[in-house]
Amino acid sequence: MDTSPITARSLQKPYHIKADEFERAYKDFLSGYRTWKELSHAEDWLVFYKNIGPQLSIDETALSDGELYTIISNKAAHGGKGAIVAIIKGTKVEDVVKALMRILWYERAKVLEVTMDFSESMHSIVKQCFPYATITIDRFHVQKDCYDAMQQVRIRHRREAQRTEVEAREQHKLRNKKNAEARKRRLEKNGGKRKGKQGRKPNRKNEKYEPVRLSNGDTVCELLTRSRYLLMTSADKWTATQKIRARLLFELYPDMKTAYSISHSLRMIFNNKNATRESGKKSLAQWYAKVGEFGDENFNTVAATIYERQGEILNYFINRSTNASAESLNSKIKQFRAQLHGVIDVKFFLFRLSKIFG
Repeated sequence: MDTSPITARSLQKPYHIKADEFERAYKDFLSGYRTWKELSHAEDWLVFYKNIGPQLSIDETALSDGELYTIISNKAAHGGKGAIVAIIKGTKVEDVVKALMRILWYERAKVLEVTMDFSESMHSIVKQCFPYATITIDRFHVQKDCYDAMQQVRIRHRREAQRTEVEAREQHKLRNKKNAEARKRRLEKNGGKRKGKQGRKPNRKNEKYEPVRLSNGDTVCELLTRSRYLLMTSADKWTATQKIRARLLFELYPDMKTAYSISHSLRMIFNNKNATRESGKKSLAQWYAKVGEFGDENFNTVAATIYERQGEILNYFINRSTNASAESLNSKIKQFRAQLHGVIDVKFFLFRLSKIFG
């Protein structure tokens, strides 16, 4: 339990022990938690200066009841032992900086690169604490913002399609009601007798509305809902069904094809293995032009954000660094928390994290 994110309950069956009793014994006697020298301030900050390295990541995670903690991690540890450099309660710049300043200056000066998302507070923390570090904005956060803009176009069309379908459904009900009333008047006029059995069978008043279906069996609303995943994927990875769905989507909504093309072209800028910082800058300039021609408000916002932080985004092409190691560590912490079915004792949970990842 000192080196792996496992719970006492997971050891109950293979080792034939009582999980609750073993957990109490581990916490009070076996682990050394009660004599842990960091115990007094553990809930506020933990710093492991020996884990510092030239390439760090900064991210945030929720440990208990949505309470956010800022985590600085070492990329070289790959989310394992020695990954956590510091874990600090909250995201307030002053609190995080105060904790990190406990690391000696010459240790902090060793840091040459820090990867992060678009957070302004994290940017300020890195600038104050790691003076020689190059800031690199994570490419996947850049792409995510672009994907979100594309999905907003899809959602807008889906809402319009839903409104159209609701109106068509109401019109169908109204038409059936009017037809039923007309038939009733004719019957009353004819003394309750029908004039033979000629003509089609009359529609029932409560006849079910059937929406128009496309060639693949989807309604327009279903097409827009089911296209969510394929729009996040490169076209060469689409299945046969997804290719048909994409063709129908792009035929009905040409702007969706443009939005997908813009998102895909941004992904290809980062995927180009031969790209340099200068060539990446030129490619981004061409991408801005595409966004400008498209004229969508959400894409314009994304383009403005990228342009504002362009220098730090282009730093990706120096070492191809991303925030993947921080996201991996964050995922492992969340999985560990899920095994515990939530965190009751935050200090003990942080003690376990320090043993496993510190």
